[in-house]
Amino acid sequence: MELDFNELRDLLTVINQTDIAEFTLKSGDFELVVRKSSQNGESLPTVASSAPLPAANAAPAAPLPTVVTTPLPAANPPAPMPRANDRLVDIISPMVGTFYRAPAPDEPPFVNVGDRIRNGQTVCIIEAMKLMNELEAEVSGEVVEILVDNGEPVEFGQVLMRVNPA
Repeated sequence: MELDFNELRDLLTVINQTDIAEFTLKSGDFELVVRKSSQNGESLPTVASSAPLPAANAAPAAPLPTVVTTPLPAANPPAPMPRANDRLVDIISPMVGTFYRAPAPDEPPFVNVGDRIRNGQTVCIIEAMKLMNELEAEVSGEVVEILVDNGEPVEFGQVLMRVNPA
């Protein structure tokens, strides 16, 4: 399995913004373990990776470089945008990724401003680490604002849409 630096950084960012305490990714001779630890009450991820040991009869391999990892500070979600109407319910991005309004480029959007939605209805897709994550509404009502353009990157905790609940 090959992960470039940007994919690894994105993976660590997504894991850091969840309640996952430990994450292990194994593929062939590659293993990545990410554990969050508490230090001074602050949640911090740590990273360890390993490669398999060479077979006993294998020729000596070049020494592996030593990599020292330092815990990354936990990301703080951005402050929510102020609302004009406190009755509106925000639909918030649960992860870092790319926002898509439709299931495919040639398909109509899941929802438009003015549409009535129901609880559990798919309202958009957030692509993270090449995985398409359908985001479902947690409230029924009318979509009054869509705050993100199609194909735009979004942050964890970012308001995507506002709904006037039914």
